[in-house]
Amino acid sequence: MRTAQETNRVLTTRSTSPAAIPDMDGWTRFATSAEEAGIESVLLSFSRYEPDTMFVACAVGTATTKLKFIVAYRTGLIQPAAFVQEVNTLSGLIGGRVALNIVAGSSALEQRGYGDFLEHDERYARAEEYLAVCHSFWRNDAEVSFSGKYCRVEGGKLHTKFSAPERTSPEIYVSGHSQQAQSLALNHGSCWLRLIDTPEKLQPVVARFREQGTEVCLRLCVVCRPTHEEAIEAGRSLIPDEQIGKEERNILSRSDSQTLKQALAAADNVGWMSKHLWAGLVPYYGSSAITLLGSPRELAEIFLEYKRIGVTQFIISGWPKLDEMVIFGRDVLPIVREMEN
Repeated sequence: MRTAQETNRVLTTRSTSPAAIPDMDGWTRFATSAEEAGIESVLLSFSRYEPDTMFVACAVGTATTKLKFIVAYRTGLIQPAAFVQEVNTLSGLIGGRVALNIVAGSSALEQRGYGDFLEHDERYARAEEYLAVCHSFWRNDAEVSFSGKYCRVEGGKLHTKFSAPERTSPEIYVSGHSQQAQSLALNHGSCWLRLIDTPEKLQPVVARFREQGTEVCLRLCVVCRPTHEEAIEAGRSLIPDEQIGKEERNILSRSDSQTLKQALAAADNVGWMSKHLWAGLVPYYGSSAITLLGSPRELAEIFLEYKRIGVTQFIISGWPKLDEMVIFGRDVLPIVREMEN
């Protein structure tokens, strides 16, 4: 297994990174370990540095039986009808175990490399139309016609339907902290996906989403050790050399994403957001590296505190990924289930 420092995001952006190479054995080993650990879903991230998420979900989905795949995708890279056809086909191949993480795009530079030259606000305006078209296909057996500023469909009809137990369309997670992202989640999403913060700060906005029927999912990292002190020591050991920090900061500073900017500000201006919540890894591992640290019981209690304010789901990372996931499934999740009952 690669060490934690060898799996930070800066190294995965280099042309020599193994992250760009399909690794069916490694993916399958991780996915089956996730099933054994009691993990319900895994997020497949989308970027130019790694294989296409749809193909990964299909390949690993056929090698597993229970795990669900949250497939990240950026609206506008293909036409909505073709996108729905891909998603529907995938659902039929892996027993409906697919959800979507819709991202309007976090880097203008990377978007342009895909042929997308819209700015931040226009990307979200396009995403509103894009998802409206997608929902029309998932909702209707009749032909779909739509005429907007960014999307146009005339007499569209797909014979391959979305196939999943008790669902006619996939769950849609909408990522982002901007007002446009929040509106998109409320208008077209099943769940708003955002970075973790303290329960006190999140409670008002979580309540607003839940009142309007939209779930809230938090993105975070976890470091779990037998004691709080050992968890802090393990977290600090993940900090690589300063050159990695400079390169990661350069990646973050080029983005027009509000999520990335707020995460970096938390690292620079706050550091420790609470006794157990630390933003210190963000400058080295990216925006999703705001980290909960503690013992198994401490972490279980914190997760239930978020549940009490209305948070319904969590997407968790760790380094090394497989090791930390096994620890979470073995040591934390059983305490959470016990306390829930």
